Amino acid sequence: MGQTLSEPVTTKDSARCANSSFLVGSSCMQGWRIEMEDAHTHILSLPDDPAAAFFGVYDGHGGAAVAKFAGKHLHKFITKRPEYFGSSVELAMKRAFLDFDREMLHNGSWGEQMAGSTAIVVLIKDKRLYCANAGDSRAIASVGGIVRPLSVDHKPSNESEVKRIVAGGGRVENNRVNGNLALSRALGDFMYKRNTSKKPEEQIVTADPDVMVCDMGDDWEFVVLACDGIWDVMSSTQVAEFVRERIAVGMQPDLICEHLMSYCLAPNAYNYGLGGDNMTVILVCMLHNKSYDDLIIRCGGTKSSSLESGVGDIGPPLKYPLPKATPSSRNLENA
Repeated sequence: MGQTLSEPVTTKDSARCANSSFLVGSSCMQGWRIEMEDAHTHILSLPDDPAAAFFGVYDGHGGAAVAKFAGKHLHKFITKRPEYFGSSVELAMKRAFLDFDREMLHNGSWGEQMAGSTAIVVLIKDKRLYCANAGDSRAIASVGGIVRPLSVDHKPSNESEVKRIVAGGGRVENNRVNGNLALSRALGDFMYKRNTSKKPEEQIVTADPDVMVCDMGDDWEFVVLACDGIWDVMSSTQVAEFVRERIAVGMQPDLICEHLMSYCLAPNAYNYGLGGDNMTVILVCMLHNKSYDDLIIRCGGTKSSSLESGVGDIGPPLKYPLPKATPSSRNLENA
């Protein structure tokens, strides 16, 4: 798990933004870790393509440098690929991840650093969703109340990942790359990318993402992107249920993100790593040019649900109530 604090840092940096298509909330929390190494971004209208929205969560390790750099710049690498406005957004995303990695390696001191980062990003354009993933952060969607996975975790124990790791000259020990790294794809981590006889996609650890493409209908309710600090504690189905029942009582998405992190936070530092990690969550509510009230009803709520309601004061008791002693310190930025 790494070093931990004697008490968790529970201040939550939260934000909310909206347009006619989306109501978006985000929040991040340092938790028990000695440093906050996550980064995230939400852009309702990309500068190079105003018709597209972009969301990303980056879970850093060995320091926050790569995650922060990705949060500021990865989306720019996607839209400047020639394929983006041409043959394939999917191909543009795959090549942009490798472009980003190459830029770090050859321009600056990144090659000597021990830092890396996962990347889970969602780009929505023309009612089509593209999700690119490198690492063990994850994205899911709720479609008509049914959970839909948008990514696959890249763990060293996965059969396909083991083949690449071994072929690249590495090994898997205790479900970790070379006994050290608990994920098998990432930005950065250049100490695992030094096999000159292998392509970037074939290195022990690669930045090559899987990309999932989905056509979105009016039954799409929301998308959740989060780092493994959430998914190590709750399953995809549990997170979707947690979010959906809170939308149904009218809770705003940034507060739902905060509640999710508080629910996952370990009560002490000796919980075998579960709930002790940094946590970052983005919740993208699909409005379909309607009001949030409409989504509340679609998620099982009523017109009487208040947009600022607290947990459990409307409707039946929640399946996932918060612990009684829940840290509530927050720093809300309305974007």
